[in-house]
Amino acid sequence: MNVSSIRTGLALAALVAVGTVFSVAAKSPPKAAAATAGCLAQVREGWVRLPPMQMPMMAGFGRIENRCAAPVVIVGASSAAFADVSLHETRIVDGVSKMRALPELRIAPDGAAVLKPGGMHLMLMQPHAPLKDGSRVAIEFRLKDGGSLLGEFEVRKAAP
Repeated sequence: MNVSSIRTGLALAALVAVGTVFSVAAKSPPKAAAATAGCLAQVREGWVRLPPMQMPMMAGFGRIENRCAAPVVIVGASSAAFADVSLHETRIVDGVSKMRALPELRIAPDGAAVLKPGGMHLMLMQPHAPLKDGSRVAIEFRLKDGGSLLGEFEVRKAAP
C-alpha cells in the first residue's frame, strides 16, 4: 500500500464521519496564509451516475464553490475508488458532441464551477470494485497552489 492510498483511505474515513457535504480549506503557501485565513472551497451536491450495466467508466457531477478572495485552480483529481479521475468538458462543435480533457479548472473568487451532464464533468475510469446506488465515493482535487480539496459524491442511478 502506497502513501497516496493511505492518505486517500484516511480522507474517506473522515468523509464518512462528517456527512454528505465535506469541505476543506485550500492550502496556501505560508506567505499567503494570512490573506486566505478563513477561505473555504467546497464541493456540494456531488454525485456519480451509475450506468445501467457494468462499465469501465462513469461520470461525476456537482458544484465546486470558491468562497475565497483569490481564484482556486484545480489541476487534477484522484480517488481510491477509481484507477483514474480526470476533468472533462463536452461541447457541441459543428453539430457534433465532442469531449476534451481540461488541463485545469479555474474558479473565480466567490464563484462556482458546475459539473453537469453535457458540460464539464469528471471522468471516473476503471472502478476498483462495483459501486451500488446510494454508496459514496471520495474524490480529492489537486490545487495549483499545492493544496487539495476533498469532496464526497453519492452514486445514483439517475440525476437528482
